[in-house]
Amino acid sequence: MEVLRPQLVRIGGRIYRKNPIQEQTYQHEEEEEDFYPGFEECAEEPCDGYEVVQTQQGFQCTLKAPSLLYKHIVGKRGDTKKKLEMETKTSISIPKPGQEGEIVITGQHRSGVISARTRIDVLLLTFRRKQPFTHFLSFFLNEVEVQERFLKFQEEVLEKCSMDHGVDSTIFQNPKKLHLTIGMLVLLSEQEIQQTCEMLKQCKEDFIDDIAGGKPLEVEMEGIEYMNDDPGMVDVLYAKVHMKDGSNRLQELVDRVLERFQASGLIMKEWTSVKLHATVMNTLLRKDPNAEGRYNSHTADGKYIFKERESFDGRNILKLFENFYFGTLKLNSIHISQRFSIDSFGNYASCGQIDFS
Repeated sequence: MEVLRPQLVRIGGRIYRKNPIQEQTYQHEEEEEDFYPGFEECAEEPCDGYEVVQTQQGFQCTLKAPSLLYKHIVGKRGDTKKKLEMETKTSISIPKPGQEGEIVITGQHRSGVISARTRIDVLLLTFRRKQPFTHFLSFFLNEVEVQERFLKFQEEVLEKCSMDHGVDSTIFQNPKKLHLTIGMLVLLSEQEIQQTCEMLKQCKEDFIDDIAGGKPLEVEMEGIEYMNDDPGMVDVLYAKVHMKDGSNRLQELVDRVLERFQASGLIMKEWTSVKLHATVMNTLLRKDPNAEGRYNSHTADGKYIFKERESFDGRNILKLFENFYFGTLKLNSIHISQRFSIDSFGNYASCGQIDFS
């Protein structure tokens, strides 16, 4: 991160600069990241987006956060919390680890309470972004016809291209897990899962019913493409998905869902449009059958993992199966799928869904 171009963080309609700081390390302690983001407001006036109530003792503001993130507000030996309280002249009450509840900020001055709240929001946002993805919004693409056609594709690829570098049976997707991803989520509590369910229902009321017309979207899964720019060194090969009637309704629907979830903060704003694709071959599966695309890159505590991949030569596959037809599907539900879990049908377990009809 450049000093003259610090990272910008948007909170409650306002933008803050997150300045680089020197981190301290302590010996003979449990290894845990201690991070206190310095920041400056991009405007001088106080933020009025928080609900601050006046009490007999002064002012108070409350917020909810997943218990998994409490430790990042407390810091090593409570240093982060003490620094926050000292600099903002407030008192911060945080529930015990493992207990869900409200974080309560109290102080004699309203400006100090608002400052503490803003800094806590920056901390929460920073460490939320370091958490591994837990769920994703998706369409299931595992209808019987498509599974059968996928297995036919696998059989023919291995029959005709098995001599090509890196091509073997281990890199094919599990046909029961074929899906179309709309966006990745970090949901750290049951409350956040419920919030996601409610937002999906609101999307249905606001625009999905109008786009889908109260009926499933009939799509075709046809043709293959690769993710990177070298067909001789492919890591991910995917099937393309499009509306059978030639319209843009599926793309419009998923893009508007993505936009709504990005605006809420539940999905990070990395893309402005969803790339409609269904992964059929992935080199991460070569060593780990449970790998999940490019998102399988963190441990449970958020530490980055570098996964060495052996790419495959996809030139013959692309030439021979460029227009392979996987079948027709009727997309009738958007699911909140849970990573690294399966249901009784072998697909990703669903924590909630909305139906079009």
